[in-house]
Amino acid sequence: MLRQSLHVAASLLAVIALAACSSHQSENSTDKTEAAVDQPATVTPRAPTVFDDQLKALDKAKAVEKTLQQEQADRDKQIDEQSGG
Repeated sequence: MLRQSLHVAASLLAVIALAACSSHQSENSTDKTEAAVDQPATVTPRAPTVFDDQLKALDKAKAVEKTLQQEQADRDKQIDEQSGG
């Protein structure tokens, strides 16, 4: 049981670290995105890769993390309401 909890915690920590690293954009990339806004978006189908399963797992973990954070916020709100604060 403890081992499973440690695995889940380590997985969530890894997902958070990856998400924090991937959302960073440099100043040059914002210039490119502003220029791309003027052009119509074209959607090209992406070829399957060996990383698709891992990416799906990461997306699923992010969704679970978001759900857990929302549940924690709801519990905190209930506790605050019940304690009169």
